[in-house]
Amino acid sequence: MSLKITFLGTGTSQGVPVIACSCKVCSSAHAFDKRLRTAVMVENDNTRIVIDCGPDFRQQMLREKVTHLDAVVLTHEHKDHIAGLDDVRAFNYFQHTHMEVYATHRVQQAVKREYAYVFSNEKYPGTPLIHLNEIALESFSIKDLRLIPIEVIHYKLPVLGFRIGDFSYITDAKTISSSEKKKLMGSKILVLNALRQESHISHLTLSEALELIEELQPQKAYLTHISHQLGLHQEVSDFLPQNVFLAYDGLQLKL
Repeated sequence: MSLKITFLGTGTSQGVPVIACSCKVCSSAHAFDKRLRTAVMVENDNTRIVIDCGPDFRQQMLREKVTHLDAVVLTHEHKDHIAGLDDVRAFNYFQHTHMEVYATHRVQQAVKREYAYVFSNEKYPGTPLIHLNEIALESFSIKDLRLIPIEVIHYKLPVLGFRIGDFSYITDAKTISSSEKKKLMGSKILVLNALRQESHISHLTLSEALELIEELQPQKAYLTHISHQLGLHQEVSDFLPQNVFLAYDGLQLKL
């Protein structure tokens, strides 16, 4: 069964000032340089899931005109990946059921702390309905989508990436063990984070990402979790290998 992949966001707040930045990327008029927080939507004819639910989740769902969502899968607990969970309430309303959320035990505990009112015994009317499903490193299914978790390290924090068929998605990685790399081998499409040119303590740089892509040999690779420090979309794209591309918000792929 074919997959459709939509990049909901390809950016990050890492290195981005809160108040108006006048750098060439932040002031660029090109749509590909306008990046919401990183997330991706994966779907087939029967199932639609979102991997990560950051603070731009509502805007991303409205932009893509998403009217039904089966599940949210979380890579880790940082706020740029979970801060939009309150907005699943719209899907609760239209689908008349809770939202299935998949996360490790550690990430579930963070979600419960951040959204204590969701899990309170005395709920306020209209509070989001969330059903937590615990995952680890074993493969699991969401309806007819089979997901293989891939553990990567984000500084010292374990983060999950996922392989779905021939599509592999990694964000917020700095290192990947040899055993976890094996799960990525043979991917037709690999998505990998590439924060910037300069070294970073918890994220792959562009050169590190390209080295890993060369090692893993996917048919095509797309870079995401991009900060403004990486440079303009077109300028960076001009220097990438033929099978490597900068992803952009709204990009759709079929597999």
